[in-house]
Amino acid sequence: MRPPPDVFAAVMATGIVSIAAADHGYRRLSVALAVIAVAALPVLVVACASSWRRSAPEFGDPDVLLRLFTYVAACAVLGARLAEYRTVLWILAGLSLQFWLTLTPLVVRRMWRIRWIGLRDRSHGAWELASVATSGLAILSADLDWLFGALLFWALALAAYVAMTALILWRAFHERFTPGGFEPDGWILMGALAIATLAGDRIHRIWPSDAAVAVTVLTWVLATLWIPVLAYFAIRRLSLPAAWGFRAVWWAMVFPLGMYSAATFAMAAETRWRGLHTVSLVFFWVALAAWVIVAAGGLLYLRSHHRVTGIDR
Repeated sequence: MRPPPDVFAAVMATGIVSIAAADHGYRRLSVALAVIAVAALPVLVVACASSWRRSAPEFGDPDVLLRLFTYVAACAVLGARLAEYRTVLWILAGLSLQFWLTLTPLVVRRMWRIRWIGLRDRSHGAWELASVATSGLAILSADLDWLFGALLFWALALAAYVAMTALILWRAFHERFTPGGFEPDGWILMGALAIATLAGDRIHRIWPSDAAVAVTVLTWVLATLWIPVLAYFAIRRLSLPAAWGFRAVWWAMVFPLGMYSAATFAMAAETRWRGLHTVSLVFFWVALAAWVIVAAGGLLYLRSHHRVTGIDR
């Protein structure tokens, strides 16, 4: 079975739920999830290297390249979770930056060759992974007290978000918001803003600027506004028979839920709005429930489809 290019979304999701658990004082649960994420990352790297050597994905396809940003984001999320261990933080930051510097020019070159209409017709929520991964680098830069890098990656992440969201919304209007066009990875539209919020919070710790606070609050508000919209289309899609089958892309829904919990917790600390702590706690439990369901579904899927090959979305 060939792993899909966004297979590292499982590590992203597990890592951020671990962070959310730590935020709310569930230390043992947080450690258990962190151990799972740390163990899964090298296993998936070896599995991908071994499988892709025999049958590589179409790396000329920008969609495949963009989904590979899950590796950058996975390293970044684990780095944020293990930031107290400086050596581990430096290693994960180095791995994230190296792959980001390799992948970004390839993505830009491939997308540049495609007409705007072609980009519109191919775009979907997973394309926001470029913004997610870049915000992850902003978080790691802030944790390493590198303000210039943190601000640079934060700005690039926001710019990537605007560009990708414009394409995705253009496609949504063109297809008249059909429920069949909604995928679980659409939740990354919210998740990308949530991780940008978390990046802004980390940046504000080393650069106490009103501008940083303003942008951080704005990204959190926009992320919040996405939730009812995405929930509406998710409910509409559930009426379709194909919506209930397990696919790796479901991890892309777990991650934004956990990230929104972590971002809202950071906002609660930043603004001292006590109600946000409760909101963060609710989303933590929702994210944890989603993680359990998707993990169980993935294990059952692997058990029944261990001979299947190809890229799953």
